[in-house]
Amino acid sequence: MDKTFAAQNFPPRVTPNRRRLGPIGSALVARRNVLELIPEIAYRQPMVSGKTGKRWHMVMDPAALRRVLKENVADYPKSLVTRLMLEPAVGQSMFVAEGAHWRWQRLAAAPAFAQRHVDALAPVMSAAAEASIRRIGAGVAEGQGGIDIFAEMVAATFEVISDVTFSDGAGFDRDEVHTAVDRYIAGTARLSVLDVLGAPAWIPRPGRLFQGATLRRLKGVADRSIAARRASGPRPVPDLLDLLQAGVDPETGRRMSDADLRDNLVTFIVAGHETTALTLAWALYLCAFDPAIQERAAEEAQAVLGGRVAGAGDVANLPYLRQIVEETLRLYPPAAFLSRTAAAPDELGGREIRSGDTVMLPIYALHRHQLLWDDPDRFDPDRFAAGTQRDRFAFLPFGAGPRICIGAGFAIQESVIILASLLARFRFALTAQRPEPRMILTLRPHGGVWLAVSPR
Repeated sequence: MDKTFAAQNFPPRVTPNRRRLGPIGSALVARRNVLELIPEIAYRQPMVSGKTGKRWHMVMDPAALRRVLKENVADYPKSLVTRLMLEPAVGQSMFVAEGAHWRWQRLAAAPAFAQRHVDALAPVMSAAAEASIRRIGAGVAEGQGGIDIFAEMVAATFEVISDVTFSDGAGFDRDEVHTAVDRYIAGTARLSVLDVLGAPAWIPRPGRLFQGATLRRLKGVADRSIAARRASGPRPVPDLLDLLQAGVDPETGRRMSDADLRDNLVTFIVAGHETTALTLAWALYLCAFDPAIQERAAEEAQAVLGGRVAGAGDVANLPYLRQIVEETLRLYPPAAFLSRTAAAPDELGGREIRSGDTVMLPIYALHRHQLLWDDPDRFDPDRFAAGTQRDRFAFLPFGAGPRICIGAGFAIQESVIILASLLARFRFALTAQRPEPRMILTLRPHGGVWLAVSPR
């Protein structure tokens, strides 16, 4: 933790790296917190380059990011390190696949994430908000001195993703899946020294050798649910499994096989609840950090909701709540560090990029960059007020271009519904326990988010 920033009363942030790290040092630092690899200069320069086993470039320049993510996306596939971390769990799902194999999956799945389907799934989000209110209320009634809001948000968002993925619950053991996801992130998703050195994929990474049983259990849950749905047919109100089964590539007529369905469902389960839980936990922490902002948000929520939980129709009438969600995603983007490999020579920001170079997209540094944001470490939802102008590629919590996160609309809607429902009912205050931002696969609050909660 950066004690200087803590003393200045900013929300917790990652300490900028002010020393040169070799391959071993980089790997050791990254196993604790990937974001500690970002050098201090990256927060005030458009690009930083170096060599640690192989050539690398950190890109914070919006124009260069536009080229990587949109204009020349085919020449910047996901890096070997990213694939080694993700493929054991999600196979060749659209999150990892490249080229034509990615394109047909994306086209087939796109209708499932159309706004009408996202709106139709909102009652599941509202029900999760109600359940969270009951659990938090019970903790308050018991006189608990503090509640781990991160753990509570994980429970709430896991209810959402499990219900919208497999609405009948056939063969779905939530505890089993949740445990498998946690073990995967703690083991397989950690950076290895061999990753930093650029070792080829066929050399085993010791930390990932013992995750097979965990991943088999996770995939087995999806396989059983798919088989049961094939036998029973779609639900009256289609869930994500039904929508993906019905999806067709409009260019080829191809549908997802059971293996394709499994890999994509596991992707949504792993990513879908973890990222939204993080957004909500950090958002509630930030609201506790600035009580004036919290009160303004609570007043908006109470005026719109009138004592009920939020639903899809309320999201458009909760602009300040959405601004809080977006400012939270700026300060604590769940996918805070992305990595690509240059497949061909190129130029970014006037700098030579050679084939095989690693191109890093440190979203965390981009969102706190001194050339792009005023007072970048301050929590200020009004940065996202209507009419505010910024470069599209200066704010990338969901990526951009053709590979922008397919579930971005789903995540925003879920976050606003749950956050508004909670702030309308409860007041959140800081405790002595201060969360530390640490990234392994996602940007998590190390130690949890412990807040004092009281009814309004």
